[in-house]
Amino acid sequence: MILNEYMDIFIEEAKEHLQNLNSELLNLEQNPNKSSIDEIFRAAHTLKGMSATMGFEQVSELTHKMENVLDLLRSDKLAFSQNLCDVLFKCVDALEKMINSIVEGSEDKYDISELVVLLSKHEEGEAPVIEDSEQKQSESLNVELDKYEINIINIAQDQNMNVYHIHVLFDEQCVMKSVRAFMISNSLERLGEIIKTIPTAEDIEEEKFDDEIIVFLATNYNSDDINKELNKISEISVKEIKLIDLEQEIEVTEDANPKEENKKEATKNNKLHQTVRVDIGKLDKLMNLVGELVINKTRLEQLIKTNDTSSLHETIEQVDRITSDLQNIVMDVRMVPIEQVFNRFPRMVRDLAKELGKEVNLSLEGKETELDRTVIDEIGDPLVHLIRNSMDHGIENPSDREKNGKPAMGNLSLIAKQEGNSIIIIVEDDGNGINIEKVKQKAIEKGIITEQEAERMDENSLINLILSPGFSTADKVSDVSGRGVGLDVVKSKINSLSGSISIESKTNIGSRFTIKLPLTLAIIQALMVKVEDETFAIPLANIDETTSIKVSDIKNIQGQEVMVLRGNVLPLLRLTDTLNVPIVDSSEKDELFVVIARRNDQQIGLVVNELIGQQEIVISSLGKLLNGIPGISGAAILGDGTVSLILDVNTLF
Repeated sequence: MILNEYMDIFIEEAKEHLQNLNSELLNLEQNPNKSSIDEIFRAAHTLKGMSATMGFEQVSELTHKMENVLDLLRSDKLAFSQNLCDVLFKCVDALEKMINSIVEGSEDKYDISELVVLLSKHEEGEAPVIEDSEQKQSESLNVELDKYEINIINIAQDQNMNVYHIHVLFDEQCVMKSVRAFMISNSLERLGEIIKTIPTAEDIEEEKFDDEIIVFLATNYNSDDINKELNKISEISVKEIKLIDLEQEIEVTEDANPKEENKKEATKNNKLHQTVRVDIGKLDKLMNLVGELVINKTRLEQLIKTNDTSSLHETIEQVDRITSDLQNIVMDVRMVPIEQVFNRFPRMVRDLAKELGKEVNLSLEGKETELDRTVIDEIGDPLVHLIRNSMDHGIENPSDREKNGKPAMGNLSLIAKQEGNSIIIIVEDDGNGINIEKVKQKAIEKGIITEQEAERMDENSLINLILSPGFSTADKVSDVSGRGVGLDVVKSKINSLSGSISIESKTNIGSRFTIKLPLTLAIIQALMVKVEDETFAIPLANIDETTSIKVSDIKNIQGQEVMVLRGNVLPLLRLTDTLNVPIVDSSEKDELFVVIARRNDQQIGLVVNELIGQQEIVISSLGKLLNGIPGISGAAILGDGTVSLILDVNTLF
């Protein structure tokens, strides 16, 4: 049996079962009941069978142990406890990591021995103590040496040098870990030659590691000398310095089981595809429309032979109707409920609340709202950033909330709804709101604005400064937020999806982040415009209105052309200059056409030569070579076969 053929199905169903395990475990934790236990048991049992069939032994082994414990729960031979719930959550996390490694084609081995022991103890009626993950971090670093590194170790040992495995931990208060790591490397290089670091030097430089590193050092010095040198560095501690025994302690990567390697290679070569589950009724309708299209195609061929022009007009109308219906049904097939994204957040909020020592109630509204699959895949990360931000900065500790006359438990809402051709997603909390004065001071400190600009800015503009790159009001860096990244990433990602984000906040009442996104990124309504001899498409979602202006009405303020529209001064952008379009007709025109475009609360006037009209266009990618061109988001093939570039209004601002 060629398992690769079924890999897509396995991945899709495994993710569904993992989501089901997470949601039912949350239900069980809040309200212990038999139906949730049965549902968790069924999901674990199905996942065990699927993984065993596909040959993923670790997934099968862990789900089998879970199944044993859950069976005891079902038969009332084991009492449900918070300790057991935490163990099951850890098992689900491990399963997610294993499934993700399968998706990525790596199928890395995951150490499940600790989880198997914990489950076995519960199975035997014991209540094991779960060690904190930070205390177990040393076990999370996989020690693997390649052939080249092993050869160096052998040569060093042949020359009577000592080769040490050095394990260093960083203090919790250590902020600049990469700097400390650099100091460790410098100190050790004075004593000998560094053979390898875990993580890699690149990851250490970019601070992509937790609170520990491992260094392999070949040296003529002894362990006391190394310890003495490292103790000169503050905010670190030496956990272990030991001589390396290649045979006992190190996993050699090239001696892996050939069968396992072949299996990994097969998994890598098997390209996993995105899938969408479709209602059978929609597929029936799609099939009927394709059938009608084939009939009319045959009829057109006959009419061409007979030159029956009267029937030709009628047939073209029929084809036009069918293609419109086909477009609508295909768009409908691409639509996926946003529930897919929302379902990952209850577990995340639960874990974050425990980590931060806060009580938070998460409410989800509009889970049935449908969004294009491509947008669904991209919107998850921005929402994660916003929720983490609300949990860390917005919602206060229970004691602080009670002092301010609020309930100890904070409320966090995630709302989705459709408005016209757009989807609105709202992240709202009842926390302490955004401290505008603090935002202003931080922005001035970081050079984002000057004091003079700050005085002229209104409250809304000041709040939106938190979306600036590198901006953070956090007094200290935490694992949750405060590194000066997050909201800038959110803004960039939403802009890339042709969407917008706005912020509302009131002190001691709460904050609301509103994201507006197009329903789909595949087919959009656009205004076609002429700029000299070139035709461009501007998405209607970014347009407020169109107007015309006399050249004499254009003013110049500090080198920027502006116009006055109903009392508001708008900057003008001549697309001939911005897009470097060759000028064909250099004669001065008395009147110009202006497209008023919007991004959030900002407006700008785009000067064009001609307004062609509204049209539905199919977005095509520009390809890797042309990606990332400022002002251009894609291309569309028009009815006459010519290519029109689609303007990215957000980058024009």
